[in-house]
Order: sequence, then structure tokens, then C-alpha cells
Amino acid sequence: MWIQVIDVEYKGEYTLKCVFNDGVIKQVDMSPILDAPVFRALKDKEQFRKFGLDETIFWSNGADIAPEWLYEHGVTCSE
Repeated sequence: MWIQVIDVEYKGEYTLKCVFNDGVIKQVDMSPILDAPVFRALKDKEQFRKFGLDETIFWSNGADIAPEWLYEHGVTCSE
């Protein structure tokens, strides 16, 4: 199955709640990757919160994240 993010919600700090196309819901702490050059600008929480969704999450600075990474590193949660 091709994993896609179908819904995303900002949960505070650098955490996102992602709903995947297989029905699984996970909370993902993005803070561990914010030192990577493409994500560094997102340490500004105002910028971090300005994400979009198109099968995965992307930001206006050109950064995006593989839905597989989100799935792998997220913690399963309920609604």
C-alpha cells in the first residue's frame, strides 16, 4: 500500500497529528529533524505551523517530509 497523509493537525511545539490513508492516526514529533538544513527555518514555530498537505506535509520554504518517515516515527494514537 502506498502510504499517504490525508489529514494533519498541529498539536503544539513541533508535533503533528497525521491521519494516513490506511486509517492509522499518529502523533509525530518533528523536533529531531529540525537541525537538518532544509528544516532549520522551521524552528521558528510560526513558520512550522504554516504547512500544507498534498499526500504528505510540505512547507513554503520547499521542505517536505516523506509520508513513510512520518508513519515510521509517529506514535499511534486515537482520535
